[in-house]
Amino acid sequence: MARRSSLPPLLLDLRYRLEYAGVRVGAALLRLLPVDLASRVIGKSWRLIAPHLRRQKRVLEHLALALPEKTEAERHEISLRMWENLGRVMAETVSLDRLVRDPERFIISYDKVAHLDLSRGVVLVSLHYGNWEISVLPAKAINLYPVGVYQTVHNPFLDRYLRAVRAPYYKEILPKGPDTARRLIGTMKRGGSIAVLGDLRETRGILVPFFGRPAFANPLPAMVARMTGVPLVVDRATRLPDGRFLFDIVEVPVPHTDDRHEDVRIATAAVHARFEEWIREHPDQWMWAHRKWAAAPGDMAEPAENGAAAAGEAASKHE
Repeated sequence: MARRSSLPPLLLDLRYRLEYAGVRVGAALLRLLPVDLASRVIGKSWRLIAPHLRRQKRVLEHLALALPEKTEAERHEISLRMWENLGRVMAETVSLDRLVRDPERFIISYDKVAHLDLSRGVVLVSLHYGNWEISVLPAKAINLYPVGVYQTVHNPFLDRYLRAVRAPYYKEILPKGPDTARRLIGTMKRGGSIAVLGDLRETRGILVPFFGRPAFANPLPAMVARMTGVPLVVDRATRLPDGRFLFDIVEVPVPHTDDRHEDVRIATAAVHARFEEWIREHPDQWMWAHRKWAAAPGDMAEPAENGAAAAGEAASKHE
């Protein structure tokens, strides 16, 4: 998330309004174009511009750590295609309603989860891959409208706009915050479903292996699935060259032993093992700019214990 501004309130409000106006004007212009054309134009623009921004350095550092077998030139090309994908996601988000109106774009198979009883709810976990804004569509297609979680942006006008764009595909959208865990658990207890992007860095979470290194992970999806007994399912929407998206939907088994914390750790690690497998297939479709990994050995013990305890405390209030 961006650093909070030190501008006086009046100037900050003016900046927010100007930013919002700029986004709405840009969105209106993009909506004048066919979705695929708008997606390609913004994608190519980001491919040219973003490598000159400060986050490019972080992207290349993460690629070098995770994919050392790649050459420097290969990692640079992955970064360019990643930025292009991000630009395409941005353009498609402002036309999300038009995108999802064309079901021929989406190749969805439920074969790998056909044995599951999804009617009693699901914990759906996705990642910032392909177009993550549509990762909820497999649930919506079978009349499941999960409660979603999103990271707020500082600009309140943009925040409301993005919530309105996403709202039709969820039963409710909750901002990430200290009360989120309790509300999600309550949703599942009432027979609902939840959808979470599970690849963000969660320093109050637990540490799991990710590309051979300890990475911060959110234990809440696995915790909720274990507590309620509903399936824990991961999915991705891979971008295809012809403007379509291929959905993979896979169950992640959740152990049920006498050690609840270890069960959650195993399931969370399994989620990230699946993420890693998918990212290795198409590394240009994942957002490498995320600060996912533990920075140093000193980061490794306390967050894992404290995060698991925090999640466990939220869960225990509902047991």
